[in-house]
Amino acid sequence: MYILGISCFYHESAACLINDGKIVAASAEERFSRIKHDSGFPKLAIEFCLKEAKINAKDLDYVVFYEKPFWKFQRILVSILQTYPISSRLFVKAMLNWLTEKLWVRSIISGKLDVDSKKVLFVPHHLSHAAACFYPSGFEKAAIMTFDAVGEFTTTAIGYGVGNKITLEKEIRFPHSLGLLYSTFTAFLGFEVNDGEYKVMGMAPYGKPKYLNKVKKLIRVFPDGSYALNMDYFSFHKSADKSYTNKFTDLFGKPRPKDLYFFTKNSGFPTYFGEKPKNYKELCELNQHFADIAVSIQALTEEILLMFAKKLYEKTKIENLCLVGGIGLNSVANGVLLRKSPFKQIFVQPAAGDDGGAMGAALYIYHAILGKKRIFTQDNSYFGIGFSEKEIEKFLKRGRIKYSHFKSETKLIDYLSNELINKKIIGFFHGRAEWGPRALGSRSILANPTTEEMKDIVNVTIKFREPYRPFAPVVLSEKAKDYFEVGEKDHSKLTNFMLGVFQVKKDKRKVIPAVTHIDGSARPQIISKKQNARYYNIIKSFGDKTGVYVLLNTSFNLKGEPIVNSPKDAMNTFRKSGLDILVLEKFVVLKKDLN
Repeated sequence: MYILGISCFYHESAACLINDGKIVAASAEERFSRIKHDSGFPKLAIEFCLKEAKINAKDLDYVVFYEKPFWKFQRILVSILQTYPISSRLFVKAMLNWLTEKLWVRSIISGKLDVDSKKVLFVPHHLSHAAACFYPSGFEKAAIMTFDAVGEFTTTAIGYGVGNKITLEKEIRFPHSLGLLYSTFTAFLGFEVNDGEYKVMGMAPYGKPKYLNKVKKLIRVFPDGSYALNMDYFSFHKSADKSYTNKFTDLFGKPRPKDLYFFTKNSGFPTYFGEKPKNYKELCELNQHFADIAVSIQALTEEILLMFAKKLYEKTKIENLCLVGGIGLNSVANGVLLRKSPFKQIFVQPAAGDDGGAMGAALYIYHAILGKKRIFTQDNSYFGIGFSEKEIEKFLKRGRIKYSHFKSETKLIDYLSNELINKKIIGFFHGRAEWGPRALGSRSILANPTTEEMKDIVNVTIKFREPYRPFAPVVLSEKAKDYFEVGEKDHSKLTNFMLGVFQVKKDKRKVIPAVTHIDGSARPQIISKKQNARYYNIIKSFGDKTGVYVLLNTSFNLKGEPIVNSPKDAMNTFRKSGLDILVLEKFVVLKKDLN
């Protein structure tokens, strides 16, 4: 039985195809369209999924959308009418989007795929989130928490899953939203909402939570764990272009200019920023103010999530937790939950945002509605597109690109580990692309983590991004405890997917400085040979030669672009960046050999 899940028209559009409960293929549309955070109908992702299964749309048993459009439209109308005429511009913008496209999802899907409209089904937004996390978790039973900006009405939901059944018992509704609270600070700190939240997390360790009490003025938390925002400080429910009010700026000061370079006394001033400004000291103090705000909202988020987790555990007495929704990508908070909550294991869907809703919608129909047995446990995220060596060689020859072909796996591994030791930076393209926003050794940039300069080199010549954002380490599973304070709980369902932040052991911080953040933390991917043998063996070979079983791993893309998907994407990024070596499966291209 083939079921296609679709998410689109809001954040990350995506498609996921399952067959008899197993994932056949899944991808965000942006990987194919090359439009960052593409929210349009996922035509290309759907085509990929069908091609991967070698079927046509007519072979689909069901097509499932990840939310209820009419519910969402009702919420938007009610919200706008409650704040009219202040919300008049928001009304015009919303109606243009909804009356022309978003409201007619069934007919759009039926028409674009040429499938019977009776095959098109809908699953509520937060149920799609919950299903995307619970069903692949491998847990027979688990407590469930979902947090995002907003679905139809719901922003937060708690419940549990047992067997095939998911029960969401309680919810918090718009406009009261932990996700929108965090996004409001994202906008205030000068970043794009739904894109810059991880930048707030990266900025936070440079600050001290001086403003935590002020942040708490924005939200009231009740004894049962629920919360409500003080809407006097927010305008996202009535404004088309601003998420906070003058009362918010009275409390926190003027917002951070988007073009302001971020640096503090502790971060230093990177050379690639150019000449140090004359008012350097003044700007350091200003940026410190923003860093203190960033860590304050991060601290409150962790506090609320931990409180929710404790309350949910008290109610369910279940030792496993599924956490999903956009907040699930807050890897710092995830690490805190594993360490401090009563739960023994935590699973976060790697595609925790709206893209993952496509997977959840399909799985919910298969398991909850059709009652089919669960047979799939997610221990990797390699559900995207892959290319054969024959396809890659054809691409290289067509482009008249000089390359070396390593027929021996052993020789390829030996060569790459030696080049990493020699401080070469490698674009690594291998196997099927990752599902979700993390690069996990399929579309990754790999580098030597043992020198502090490597962080700046990768930033200056390749990523062209803010210097305060940390790079992640990848470490062998059997060596992880030598480098990181992962604790005694089972962390694998977080660290398989680079979704938890942990402290680097004090004696290892100078050993792997390029992947150690200013507060001594890191967001490790812990890899086993079973998950990705070639990736694992490169790290092992590097470790056998240097004594360090860790590499720097960051996503294979340039600033503002999606992660590379095809050999063509990889070559374009290789040409435009300071990468030294490009690996396309067993084909190796050197920068010095390019035309």
